[in-house]
Amino acid sequence: MELHGSTFTLRGWRHGDETSLQEHADNRNVSAYLFDRYPNPYTLKDAEDWVAYCMEQDPLVNFAIDVDGQVVGGIALELRADVYRKTPLIGYWLGQEYWGRGIMPEAVKLVTNYAFYNLDIISIQALVFSGNPKSMRVLEKAGYQKQGVIKSSVYKNDVIYDEHVYSALGPVE
Repeated sequence: MELHGSTFTLRGWRHGDETSLQEHADNRNVSAYLFDRYPNPYTLKDAEDWVAYCMEQDPLVNFAIDVDGQVVGGIALELRADVYRKTPLIGYWLGQEYWGRGIMPEAVKLVTNYAFYNLDIISIQALVFSGNPKSMRVLEKAGYQKQGVIKSSVYKNDVIYDEHVYSALGPVE
């Protein structure tokens, strides 16, 4: 399965992605506003473990962002359980040298529409730390709406952040 953007492809992870993944993921600026489960430094072993994990998934919810045959980022839906079983979280990252090219808003739209047309969901949520206005702008460009702000709910790198909650309630244009 592949989803085609104007300058990139979203596809499943595969063997051979590890070196490019590690190269682009091992950047403190990339991990600055991601959950702590995203390692920093990002080692080749981390990349190998991630690719192996993603190759076992069904349905496909973790996509590599491929530009000219090289993995430069990732975008994923985190399927949740219990009362959130129909409301996945969307998360994403992109290698710093690819920032500002319009890749991520387009990727968010592609994955959002894929999810609404292929998965049994009612909405998609995104959680953004207050120090990351560029990610908020990505979501807004992709058609997500801000639902609210949870004050002082995130602790990352010795800083307390508010958490901005965004959602899409259906396919986006």
